[in-house]
Amino acid sequence: MTPAQMTGKRVGYKRVSTLEQSTARQLADVPVDKMFEDKASGKDRERPQLKLALEYVREGDVLVVHSMDRLARNLSDLLALVKDLTSRGVAVQFLKENLLFTGDDGAMANLLLQLLGAVAQFERSLILERQREGIAIAKAEGKFKGRKPALTDVQATELRKRALAGEAKAALATAFGVSRETVYAYLRA
Repeated sequence: MTPAQMTGKRVGYKRVSTLEQSTARQLADVPVDKMFEDKASGKDRERPQLKLALEYVREGDVLVVHSMDRLARNLSDLLALVKDLTSRGVAVQFLKENLLFTGDDGAMANLLLQLLGAVAQFERSLILERQREGIAIAKAEGKFKGRKPALTDVQATELRKRALAGEAKAALATAFGVSRETVYAYLRA
């Protein structure tokens, strides 16, 4: 597919890792027809807005992303996403890297995709390593106690009672203001 054949919509995708971070600088002043935005880690593809974006795009569309590491922090996921999209006739444009993938990409473009994707994965590994080191030091100094429990002991006991009585896990999650995974974690403990 050549740029002239891209007659569909320009669909933007923005991502930051935490709720406190802002996506404001990503795709600022970039014209798009539809925007999807996640506040979730790029470690895997399990992101609600990414899933919606992938379902939304059609042949002839262009998925516009600020940079490769915003789409994926895992090389295999990045390669799979680009391959899936381009095989469906959707182009993928990375603004920071100034790269456009259409499925008819040359060897150099594919090399850059793999190299820069590997760098993003490496960067995520370094972040996690530094985080673990910092937590270990803080624990040794008695400054890190871990995350506060989502439920009090009384709430946890109530949750278990209601679950044993047959109440649905989704209903319990809503009632206690936690995720279903948190409900399951308390039931496993």
